[in-house]
Amino acid sequence: MEKNYTRKFLEIQGFNLDDEALVEIGAWMRWPYVLCASILTVGVVLASPAILWTLSTVAIATVFLPYHPFNYVYNYGVRHLTGTRPLPPGTVQGKFSCGVGGVWLIATGAAFFTGAATVGYVLGGVLVAIATLLATTQLCIPSVIFNALFGRKLCETA
Repeated sequence: MEKNYTRKFLEIQGFNLDDEALVEIGAWMRWPYVLCASILTVGVVLASPAILWTLSTVAIATVFLPYHPFNYVYNYGVRHLTGTRPLPPGTVQGKFSCGVGGVWLIATGAAFFTGAATVGYVLGGVLVAIATLLATTQLCIPSVIFNALFGRKLCETA
């Protein structure tokens, strides 16, 4: 059952992994989101505009790069230690999601920077919840919204 949910949630993100790839790298597809959710949580707990704005540059860079920046670390380093194939390039859904996340991170950092801590914690808390859901289940709410808004077929790459 786990494999079916993982496949479905990855398809919502625009990925189409065959059974062999799903077994080999399905869990590793969470790599960038676990790192992002972890850094984001630290940034929100510390109410740190610097951490949040730094993470926003990573998110926004994802919109323009073929791969999520953290996937380069995996593809050129970690996978050689694990003996697994590289992670696939980003999808339009993922680029949209990271773009939304990047703007949200800027707004959250700005709230903390200007002393609107309550707003910062609310924005940050919601974003932490969304990022943690993605990191733990592969369910990407912004990808669901993208597919609904733009009528995209699943499994389209950028």
